[in-house]
Amino acid sequence: MTSTAKSAIVTAAHPLDPLSPDEISAASAILRAEQGLADTARFVYIEAQEPEKAVVTGFRAGQEWDRCAAIMLRERAERRTYEAVVSLTRGEVVSWREVPGGQPPMTLEEFDACEQAVKADPAWQEAMRKRGVTDFGLAMVDPWPAGYRGPDDDPSGRRLARPLTFVRSEPGENGYARPVENLIVTVDLDLMEVLDVEDHGVVPLPPQPGNYDPTLMLAEDNVPAFPSAREAPRPISITQPEGVGFTVDGHSVSWGNWRLRVGFTPREGLVLHDIGYVDRGTLRPVIHRASLSEMYVPYGDPGATHWNKNVFDMGEYGLGLLANSLQLGCDCLGEIHYFDACVNDQDGAPVLLPNAICMHEEDFGIGWKHTDFRTGRGEVRRNRRLVISFFATVGNYDYGFYWNLHLDGSIEFEIKLTGIISTGALTAGEVPECGNLVAPGLFGPNHQHFFNVRLDMRVDGDRNNLYEVESAALPAGVGNPHGNAWRQVKRQLTSEAEAQRVINPLVGRAWLVTSSDKRNALGQEVGYKLEPGANVLPFFQEGSQQASRGRFATKHLWATPFATGERFAAGDYVAQNPGGDGLPAYTKGDRPLEDADLVVWYNLGAHHVVRPEDWPVMPVTRVSMHLKPAGFFDGNPMLDLPPESAAGHGACCAD
Repeated sequence: MTSTAKSAIVTAAHPLDPLSPDEISAASAILRAEQGLADTARFVYIEAQEPEKAVVTGFRAGQEWDRCAAIMLRERAERRTYEAVVSLTRGEVVSWREVPGGQPPMTLEEFDACEQAVKADPAWQEAMRKRGVTDFGLAMVDPWPAGYRGPDDDPSGRRLARPLTFVRSEPGENGYARPVENLIVTVDLDLMEVLDVEDHGVVPLPPQPGNYDPTLMLAEDNVPAFPSAREAPRPISITQPEGVGFTVDGHSVSWGNWRLRVGFTPREGLVLHDIGYVDRGTLRPVIHRASLSEMYVPYGDPGATHWNKNVFDMGEYGLGLLANSLQLGCDCLGEIHYFDACVNDQDGAPVLLPNAICMHEEDFGIGWKHTDFRTGRGEVRRNRRLVISFFATVGNYDYGFYWNLHLDGSIEFEIKLTGIISTGALTAGEVPECGNLVAPGLFGPNHQHFFNVRLDMRVDGDRNNLYEVESAALPAGVGNPHGNAWRQVKRQLTSEAEAQRVINPLVGRAWLVTSSDKRNALGQEVGYKLEPGANVLPFFQEGSQQASRGRFATKHLWATPFATGERFAAGDYVAQNPGGDGLPAYTKGDRPLEDADLVVWYNLGAHHVVRPEDWPVMPVTRVSMHLKPAGFFDGNPMLDLPPESAAGHGACCAD
């Protein structure tokens, strides 16, 4: 679509396409000109505003629509936050409003400026000298969010951060090996002014450099805690000599019977749209929009440096802004298709993130198999999955987010956690109660990671229902004379209050989303089942800021009827927010869920009691959830797969 408006530019071919660099530039220029923005106005997010569902579901190639950009902006001089919508089609500002008390996520510009402001502060410098540090160039200042410690942190007042300090042994070494314990700085991010330096007492810096770079590990002054490099593993080559099995047209993807669109936003990162499955020639919708809606990491150590650590990595930073540029052979292996992403800097200019999203196929082992022992004839088919992923680095931690679509009609969302743990220092001989030693004088506090997945469901249409399913033994007696009988119990969750649920693996609890209007060939409801993986609940106490701010994490499942603007589990503005926004506010009215345009929100929890093996860089740990067809198909959807060739010796079956 190409606009004829003189001051506008539209390069998108579809309403769900992310903004292009030219569109980002045009959106910021239009807003700057029409609103007369000063240089103190800083662009936080510029992203495509997704149209109403009816526009998306009814869209046809070449059709006109009003292409709009949504903008979040911080005016530092005014200490105010604004939201705007700019029409790129018409070249004009559609809406402009102040967000009272809204503190936007921290920007990359503020990351750097905050560190410099802290290092220049005399009180911080004096605290560092007390710890024997005089070369301030070796210090790292990580701009942690302020949290909410009380009324002084009210988001309608100052824009705050509470950075933590670390010290490298030498330039380029691992700074997280030497945390400055008991030192907390409070910074006004609008003025870039240090407001307070809290020093709760000197703890010696840990002695080991904690390097993981082989060139540094082998240095003469490195404590030999880790071996030198082992012999390299022999190469594994993944090739597809006849080409990949997917096709890409812009952001539209076809693979096997799956159809979907790949999207990206500066806050959420990777988003999947319009996920559907072609069943015997008919494209059947499954999910309208799938995304991560929030990440929450509360720490469980009461120490002065750690108790206030309760970070919302999405709402207080933005995962898309922190996406890695992925490298073939390192991050991604095989025949890869990359999608670039584009975000904005704080002047409103586009910033290209090459190779932000990786897409490839993987063999996934046996899909189905059976051998008739009487005839000796066997049939086997192999499963594959399409993997769409991105990685984000949030300070010390690195997170990989993977959407896996399988040939059997199932969808898996998997998160890989790696990087470097958030560390603390101890005096010699001290043993942490709420953490674990990982090196001399160094510990990792207990903590948890909660990831909320938002699934705007569309199972065979716009009207869906939600059920909880679990299994129960039949009572002993006439119906169960041998004591072996059990059945599935199915209960409809008809309101938002009913749909606030926790897992129970002992009874096989899962949740089923069904079509209100379709039935399969057996007359059963057509559905997709959400099967939880390993999970956990928070350990924070009622009355704590962690409980107030992270209440969405206290339930594994939530459900709401679709409402425009309800996108984030902890709310739109998380920084310095005392809590109550997001899912607790969305569900307060206990809206009905029967025959609804249904949104399901599911929390995955990673429980991290730190091990020595997590140091100095953490091996990947995984959490995941599955969506499996349950009555959606009339039989095994992989039955139509042709036999695999057995290494050039014919089909994988015996004659």
